Amino acid sequence: MDDFDQAFIQAPEHRPKLSDPEADGIPTVDLSPIFNSPDGTFPDDLVRQIASTSIDWGFFLVVNHGVPAEKRQRMEAASREFFRRSLEEKRTVMKVEGMVTGYSDMELTKNVRDWKEVFDFIVADPTVVPVSPEPNDHRLTHWTNQWPTYLPEFREAGKEYAEELEKLGHKLVELIAVSLGLPAQRFRDYFKEKTSMVRLNHYPPCSLPEMALGVGRHNDPGVLTMLVQDDVGGLEVKRKRDGEWIRVKPVPDSYVVNIGNVTQAWSNERYESVEHRAMVNHKKERYSIAFFFNPSHSTVVEPLKELITPENPPNYKSYSWGKYLSNRMLSNFKQLNADNIQVSHFKISN
Repeated sequence: MDDFDQAFIQAPEHRPKLSDPEADGIPTVDLSPIFNSPDGTFPDDLVRQIASTSIDWGFFLVVNHGVPAEKRQRMEAASREFFRRSLEEKRTVMKVEGMVTGYSDMELTKNVRDWKEVFDFIVADPTVVPVSPEPNDHRLTHWTNQWPTYLPEFREAGKEYAEELEKLGHKLVELIAVSLGLPAQRFRDYFKEKTSMVRLNHYPPCSLPEMALGVGRHNDPGVLTMLVQDDVGGLEVKRKRDGEWIRVKPVPDSYVVNIGNVTQAWSNERYESVEHRAMVNHKKERYSIAFFFNPSHSTVVEPLKELITPENPPNYKSYSWGKYLSNRMLSNFKQLNADNIQVSHFKISN
């Protein structure tokens, strides 16, 4: 990482408190009934639990999730090996504008530089996306992965890991569909040309952890995010009932799952995408892996018609997921005069 400079300093109102409490209250959901059900249906108590935690927190932990520990461990080991390499080696697969996969240590959140370095790869290689966020530009392009040639096992570890998280993502959106009173397969067609991505995060030790953030406050734009964090911890969630920042305690062999903007719009705000951020540590480095479960670029995001009634009118205008994603990716590389695009930009004043 670069030496500490002004680019990393958060505004006073957004600086972390090093004594924030841990969020023991974030529910833990045991997914074993999914795999033990003889007829493939979901138990009512599991569905109710998903509904309540999605409403109350927008976050939950999952255990007994079916992701083989050895595949997660292999991905974690590959991540650590990559980030241990020299900056010169890592920058051979540097992300640049127009190339959204690979390495970066220069990303911005809310126009403030993050204290982190990342490596991103897409699940479907290539992934079809719009060329630009401009509404009248109908051209498409392909995102492709760039893997470091000096780590031949990295690519295979990533591919195997992504396949497992895809399976988990589909199970979770089926659960969410049922919890909304919809058929389990209601969302299946939205993922025929997925734009899902994996992000490997490395947060080096920071000399001023009270001034900077590994990732500033933000909402995730997609359907769901599934995060595995190491035992150092640092993830903080903005608690809905009082707006307090609460630290999520690391739980071995679990995934932290959070609702994204797309699900917020689909559910017409029954489930909300909650702000979260990542703290940094004065002495310890931290690693995490985020899986962003995203729909096809052609998906038109809007409140689901089955959930709309005269008493519950739509809260959002429809928008193109592909254009939205293109806009968000652009803002990672440029300091803008305003915050990057949010689902709130499509909010209808009822």
